[in-house]
Amino acid sequence: MRTPQALLATTAALAAAVVAPRTSAAAVPAPGTYYVQSATTGLNAAGTGGAVEQHRPRGDEDRQQWRLKAGGSSYLLENTDAPGTCLGRAGDLAATVACTSGDAAWEISATGADRYRLTVPGTARHLTVAPKPAGSTYPARLTLGGPDDLATWYLTPVDPATAPMPPQDRRTLDQVTFLTTHNAYANGVDGGFAPPFVNLVPNQTRGIERQLADGVRGFMLDIHQTRDGAILCHNSCALVSRPVALSADLQRMVDFLKAHPEAFVTVFLEDYVDPGVLRDELARVDGLSDVLYRPDLTGVRQNGWPTMAGLIAGNDRLLIFTDRSRVADQAAGLTRDSFGVMYQSEWTVENHWSMGPGVGSSDWSCYSRWYDANTNIPLTRTEPGFRPLFVMNHFRDVPVTGTAGTDNTKLADRARRFCQPAARKKPTFLAVDHYDRGNPGSAVAALNSYTYP
Repeated sequence: MRTPQALLATTAALAAAVVAPRTSAAAVPAPGTYYVQSATTGLNAAGTGGAVEQHRPRGDEDRQQWRLKAGGSSYLLENTDAPGTCLGRAGDLAATVACTSGDAAWEISATGADRYRLTVPGTARHLTVAPKPAGSTYPARLTLGGPDDLATWYLTPVDPATAPMPPQDRRTLDQVTFLTTHNAYANGVDGGFAPPFVNLVPNQTRGIERQLADGVRGFMLDIHQTRDGAILCHNSCALVSRPVALSADLQRMVDFLKAHPEAFVTVFLEDYVDPGVLRDELARVDGLSDVLYRPDLTGVRQNGWPTMAGLIAGNDRLLIFTDRSRVADQAAGLTRDSFGVMYQSEWTVENHWSMGPGVGSSDWSCYSRWYDANTNIPLTRTEPGFRPLFVMNHFRDVPVTGTAGTDNTKLADRARRFCQPAARKKPTFLAVDHYDRGNPGSAVAALNSYTYP
């Protein structure tokens, strides 16, 4: 059950009554520890060398946590790593200042559902992300500006209230977490997947049928175009011995779904084929149309994700995404969703795909895969009535077995401290290498024990 709105409103009102700020009291979150998170980029305000910059979310690292408390008639945001130091300003730039300074005070006002504006008291100057220069990402240093969208912030709780997972017949697709295999086809069991030498470093060590039997329900597959159709290969299909067709692995999944009527499976295509080739490949899969789920035809964007029970009852049990863009397909004259393959960037958010090299240091920060000079789809993206599914990648550049096993033991911790607050939602798909090492299933079970409001 989600936290009742009435309870949230009552909590905020009681807290506001205690601190009695000048701004609209009932609209301000209760005192506590928060991430100050840009609604535009999804990145967090971090204190760094006297400046305040937007950084990739790093949980309790990197001076990104701020303690909200009353400061006379306004509010203070004290950095938890530097007591006595607050998020403030120096001239027209955001800075860390002494909490006793007048430059540390902020008025806070709601700008919409769970979004806020931080204003210099008695002025029209707001904490904001600097405008984005052409051909680059938004500047790191935060500044002061006018009341536009760049001045809109989430105050994301470090320790959010959660609720028990609803019963089986009431839980929705976006409340459930699924174990997902990165490069599921690159397993060395079902066939070849890469040229020599690369073929010696598989991402998984069990075939698709065994993955299904072990409880894997999400599959990341790379497809390349050859004269034989859409083939599963890593980087290139040249010199690959015993290559596997996409239709072969999809047939395995469809057959599994027929034998297990309670199961739901999702496929993510890293897609390098023409839409017509993909359409022809799917046509080779016997029974695919019987189980293919079409969220674009069932009002999901208007009404939210359906219950798992409803999907099972309707036999809508195989969801396929492509990482290709709709614009490119429109130019080619055939869109993939016309034959049931959804454009992933329209339905999901996803963090950057790598934590670093196969050995050595790692980067656990959690930020959008689609944040660069050309795109900006923050992990926090929401729409009225619709929350995108969250794909959480947890793997490295090279799938070293021992490293993956160690990383998988830390999956639950990264999801809780880094990625869940970064996206302001639970991961729907936990994608790992060598799923049979480090027990990532335990992280899935933990996430499936509660909901994140």
